[in-house]
Amino acid sequence: MVSRVDQIYRSILLTKFFVRGWGKPENLRRLFAFRKIISNRETCQQLVDKNHPITITKEVDNGDHIIWEAEFMSPFVDHLPGLLPKESEKAAFQLVFPKVWRTHLKPTCLHLAGTGDHGFWRRKMLMVKPLLDESGIASAILENPFYGCRKPKDQLRSSLHNVSDLFVMGGCLILESLAIFHWLERMGFGPLGITGISMGGHMASLAATSWSKPVPLVPCLSWSTASGVFTQGVLSGAINWEMLKNQYFSNEVFREDLFNMIQSPEGHFPVYHEVGLKFARDFPGSLSHVERLMEDQGQERKSAKVCENSIDKNEKNNSGVISDSIDAQSTRNISKMERPDTISQYYANTVHSVASSGGPLSISLSLPRFNILQTLGFSKLKIGKGQSSQDKSSVSNNVLVGFRNTKSKISKPIHELTPVGIRPKKSMNTRTVKFEPYMQVKDTLTWEAVQFMRGVMDECTHLGNFSVPVDPSLVIIVAAENDGYMPRDGIIPLTEIWPGSEVRTLRTGHVTAYLFNHQVFRKAIKDSFDKVITKYYS
Repeated sequence: MVSRVDQIYRSILLTKFFVRGWGKPENLRRLFAFRKIISNRETCQQLVDKNHPITITKEVDNGDHIIWEAEFMSPFVDHLPGLLPKESEKAAFQLVFPKVWRTHLKPTCLHLAGTGDHGFWRRKMLMVKPLLDESGIASAILENPFYGCRKPKDQLRSSLHNVSDLFVMGGCLILESLAIFHWLERMGFGPLGITGISMGGHMASLAATSWSKPVPLVPCLSWSTASGVFTQGVLSGAINWEMLKNQYFSNEVFREDLFNMIQSPEGHFPVYHEVGLKFARDFPGSLSHVERLMEDQGQERKSAKVCENSIDKNEKNNSGVISDSIDAQSTRNISKMERPDTISQYYANTVHSVASSGGPLSISLSLPRFNILQTLGFSKLKIGKGQSSQDKSSVSNNVLVGFRNTKSKISKPIHELTPVGIRPKKSMNTRTVKFEPYMQVKDTLTWEAVQFMRGVMDECTHLGNFSVPVDPSLVIIVAAENDGYMPRDGIIPLTEIWPGSEVRTLRTGHVTAYLFNHQVFRKAIKDSFDKVITKYYS
């Protein structure tokens, strides 16, 4: 059950995500290809020089501990130039360590920022200083790209402009974490661990998979993939799905090239892909026939009205017979046409041709319950139980208006709708993924955009696509049972991806877990470091 506090808190925030859309298709293609490299620990290690230069810019003596401020050029810039804003190219972090260590070891934990965590002070006050006082563990605090001193000038608060920016952020943090780990080892610190809360927890998990040694890892309030966050979680309500849908269908690179590059450990996701492709390809060409289509639909409506009058007179005794006669009459009308001139007939034929093609499309197609025409607003007549003749006559005879009426309307999918199952080429032999989006989705085109979002998020953030940490037994996951931001239902458990890892569950939601359970997060960090010290340093 989703925490009510999570829902209310999200509703009062003004921050919007991906305000400019998906990002350039060519950038996504480069990021997809780069994911294949950084997700493999062996190849990722080669991307960062062990002697990557880091400069200490300031030292502050705070009595019992010292704070170093340092900076370096992000290694990400060397491998994917042009994707990172100029303001984000230089990484910045603070190192907080005691003047006197409790043992010969110098345990140090790297903290990555969660959503909206700009600067160092919040993590320093809530996690770093208490962790130092309680457990003698030093900490490095890394500023996220796009945040704080690395935030682009034209970015408002934490509102990433593009979906691709999140993947750029993840790639940066993986490589920058490696650079900091190498530097800390050169400076004599260790054992080294990594943690983060919410988005920071997931970024910490990604970074830990690329480190070649056993590493204490404590991801707090995060899970196996970020796909659920932006499709099933409350943050999905902060996304302009109308814009994402329009961009998705305006460029075939999204629907064909990028779609088929998706590799999701969850399986394949059911979408209306083939029908959507045909819509995007052929609908502009039908604009020249709009007037004729309107006339045809007007005539069909008159015929339908006659049928309705007959139904009203005889519905008590002959409703079944008359229903059959209507279907027969519709069939005769369609058979008279040499080619599919009406949109209704055209897309009915499309769906049937997709289903009968024998390809992967037919896997999860249920035609008796699937009517893309009604969902798109192009159907000639939608007759439902208990529907009045006035409601029936409300169907617009202008196909363009019918399409526009679906814009900016996000409501619950009709329960009769069964999607066409499309498998990206990378997922031909995988199971079907089913999930319930947090926001309500009515039209099939928006639904496909939502599924594409789930796919690209799984491609770039699903931990099943990355190497397993060297020693998963050092991983302690802190999760919230009623997390509305990081839903876990229908997602492969992280403990299944990393056998031997431990989960500690808080019986609360995301927001309340963050506000009142930092001591639980710190305890998990201490326990994880105790494990690595006992196992590898005793």
